[in-house]
Amino acid sequence: MSLRQHWFHILLALADKPLNGVGITDEVLERTEGGLQLWPGMLYGALRQMTDLGYISETAVPEGFTASGGKPRFYRITPLGKRACAAEAERLERIVRAARQKHLLRKTGA
Repeated sequence: MSLRQHWFHILLALADKPLNGVGITDEVLERTEGGLQLWPGMLYGALRQMTDLGYISETAVPEGFTASGGKPRFYRITPLGKRACAAEAERLERIVRAARQKHLLRKTGA
């Protein structure tokens, strides 16, 4: 079963460090070269659902973080979230491998 595209990108953003909503949005926008914009309703709805499913959890605000307004919420990936993200990455890797076999993409290093 595949993850929703924006869920995968959110989990990928959280894979190596806790982030708040702005940090997640910025990382996803940069990684996708502007191809995936996480609008607030989409992002915070996904964060709520992924928290309910145990893929992520809210965590303490990092020491020294200065908020520009309001109480920031930081999220971290859970072991279940890491497994789901890794499974999706492997699924996507199989698709890319098939595309290379069909000569739709160049082989790595070519």
